[in-house]
Amino acid sequence: MNISEMTSWAFMVLYLVVCFMLAIYGAHRYQLVYLYYKYRRNTPTPGAGFKDLPRVTIQLPMFNERAVTERIIESTCAIAYPRDRLQIQVLDDSTDAETVSIAERSVERMKAAGHPIEFIHRENRRGFKAGALEEGMRSATGEFIMIFDADFIPPKDVLTKTIHYFSDSRVGMVQARWEHLNRDRSLLTKTQAILLDGHFVIEHSARNRSGRFMSFNGTAGMWRRAAIDDAGGWHHDTLTEDLDLSYRAQLKGWKFVFLPEVTSPAELPPEMNAFKTQQHRWAKGGAQTCRKLLPKILASRLPFHTKLEAFFHLTSCTVYIYIVMLMLMFLPALYIKMTLLADNPWAKLLFDSSLFLIATCSASTFYVASQREVFRTWGESIKYLPFLMSVGVGIALNNARATIEGLFGHQSEFVRTPKFGEAAMPTSGRKKTAAEKRRSGLTQGVIEVGFGFYLLSCIVILIAKTGRLTFGIPFLVLFMVGFFYVGVLTIQGQLQAAPKAPAVPIRRDN
Repeated sequence: MNISEMTSWAFMVLYLVVCFMLAIYGAHRYQLVYLYYKYRRNTPTPGAGFKDLPRVTIQLPMFNERAVTERIIESTCAIAYPRDRLQIQVLDDSTDAETVSIAERSVERMKAAGHPIEFIHRENRRGFKAGALEEGMRSATGEFIMIFDADFIPPKDVLTKTIHYFSDSRVGMVQARWEHLNRDRSLLTKTQAILLDGHFVIEHSARNRSGRFMSFNGTAGMWRRAAIDDAGGWHHDTLTEDLDLSYRAQLKGWKFVFLPEVTSPAELPPEMNAFKTQQHRWAKGGAQTCRKLLPKILASRLPFHTKLEAFFHLTSCTVYIYIVMLMLMFLPALYIKMTLLADNPWAKLLFDSSLFLIATCSASTFYVASQREVFRTWGESIKYLPFLMSVGVGIALNNARATIEGLFGHQSEFVRTPKFGEAAMPTSGRKKTAAEKRRSGLTQGVIEVGFGFYLLSCIVILIAKTGRLTFGIPFLVLFMVGFFYVGVLTIQGQLQAAPKAPAVPIRRDN
């Protein structure tokens, strides 16, 4: 074997390692489906319930969300629960005077109508959402704390459907399932809905009902205050304060309950840059929580299956790094397959199977099963699965970057999910200007489009060299479409968000 062949095989071994890592995480998703069906009848029951309803505090954290501020306040005040045992806190961190004014007026109107609601506005926004929740806890009178983000619409019976599960003194948190107000608005929102359905219906149910750790999702959930205090309260050293608190509480022995039949609708990001903002925060926050808590979890006396599931849950964001690595390795692998290893059947099998592997890891029975459970049919949603594969790969560059930042402790802006084009909020350090944010977004969009052309070149080379459509080409086409779709919409969104120069009046001399 000469040096060229040795180098080629060394590269293919690295390629195989990356494929193997994707296969491991893909197999884990199939395990979650297996656990879901195995324990699907292990539904939680509220037991005897409370004879006298306990006091509950509902917290509504918000920041510059004037379009949804009045709606969340009014819908929360419509929740059915004895008014003498309810407290509603509007935790407003807004820097936008219009949002503050809308919130204050809405609170005063609801208070005049007899609702137990109060307005808390912070000038010092330390800790952002976690800091706001922490601030609210100081004056909260409830034994239980329910949290709703501003874009949610709480159902009227949400408290009566969740509170009685806390009659079990071991229960620390009860999570409802998210529903989606704008599921059918566009192809992007439909895809997001399927992604979130998979997370809630399959992941949460499988973990919770099999006795493994699950997470609070930051909203549409109720906490026992004693569980928050016992776990050390809200921390704001990660971008996913909800995931962080969830693991700390469960490490203390608190039990969580997931109720898929109790739903609370909310808005999905309707625009690509808003979707990427949300995904970036979740991926980076997950990586930060992994770095912070995984060593402690693995060193604990928890059962092995609980540790293993926690490992896959907290490291799942690394899948995006493997996807990007595999994409970058496609062209060299294709060259090696067609030249130095042209007569080796194993090289061909490895290249084609890797394409299939990414696709099945991105969209498989995992999402089909979730749609079957939500709608009792998969016929309507299964047609979106090819696009789900495309977007899952197209968003990989954005999420890989976020994961690397989180794992290596890189501090950056905390950017909340934009609603109707609202701006970002910084965590520390120098605040980026709007122009800098646009340049960063445009750069990433251009790189994503570049990935699309890169995959297009792989397709052209593959067809030119073989003279036919091979097994891997349809998958390459899907991935190419994903990068073009994500990149083009990113660039389009950034350009549309750019401020337009004011019109210069034309002087007319008479």
